[in-house]
Amino acid sequence: MLTYIRLSIIYSHNSYIFLLHYLAIKILYQGGQTEIVAIDVAQVGSSNWSFLTRNNGAIWDTSRVPAGGLQFRFLVTAGYDGKTVWAKNVLPANWKPGVIYDTKVQISDIAKDGCSPCDDGNWK
Repeated sequence: MLTYIRLSIIYSHNSYIFLLHYLAIKILYQGGQTEIVAIDVAQVGSSNWSFLTRNNGAIWDTSRVPAGGLQFRFLVTAGYDGKTVWAKNVLPANWKPGVIYDTKVQISDIAKDGCSPCDDGNWK
């Protein structure tokens, strides 16, 4: 689950216009023994990814917000292993601030190398 804020500020003074964009997302209900160590965002259908920066705990943000619908890539680690989880079509083109959108991604992996009775060498 993601919750986010999108700010667009237009400042006009002496014929100068500044357009600022900001996106902040908060990861809700991350399960399993995992850590999200990186998040990238791109417009749906694009391969031009921008990284988000961890701001505070589960909050990630960027000032490089693509236009339109958004997709996300999560780099997830569990113990010593890592994998990329891709959430396609998460935010629609008409997304709104303060709304919770479901990524339809459930991360529930177990860090087997941190659980010796469970360690059979395979990630579940």
